[in-house]
Amino acid sequence: MVLLAAGVLLAACGGDDEPADPDEAPAEIAGDADPGDVRVIDEWARALASGDVEGAAKFFAIPSVAENGILIEIEDLNDALRFNASLPCGAELIGAESQGEFTTATFRLIERPGAGRCGDGTGETAETTFVIEDSKIVEWRRVGLPGEQSSGQVT
Repeated sequence: MVLLAAGVLLAACGGDDEPADPDEAPAEIAGDADPGDVRVIDEWARALASGDVEGAAKFFAIPSVAENGILIEIEDLNDALRFNASLPCGAELIGAESQGEFTTATFRLIERPGAGRCGDGTGETAETTFVIEDSKIVEWRRVGLPGEQSSGQVT
């Protein structure tokens, strides 16, 4: 009887201690993107949305590139920190599609703690194309949505 009660308690408390599959994408993300890429993109976006610029920067490979109007070569962690800090909006990943090595993510823009304000961009969507290698962002490129006019807001 005691063993049965302990088993019920473990089940109720989520007693599964196995780590999440690193190639498993968050279930709520729409699209057919590579699950491992989606996991990296989602974790990067969550770090930035929470105001953890350093945590977000650590998702970038050294070296890597980011293009958000201008091409930025990220040669060290300080470059990655500056780039992530320059993004005024946080973002919630809502969809992702992969084509070859490229994964294009769609985000809903949100305010985030820290410098800068998302302002009128809050609630809008934005797309960014990523190249992910070894669970690191090698390329980050802001892309326009069909019919979109540039508002100056970025993810």
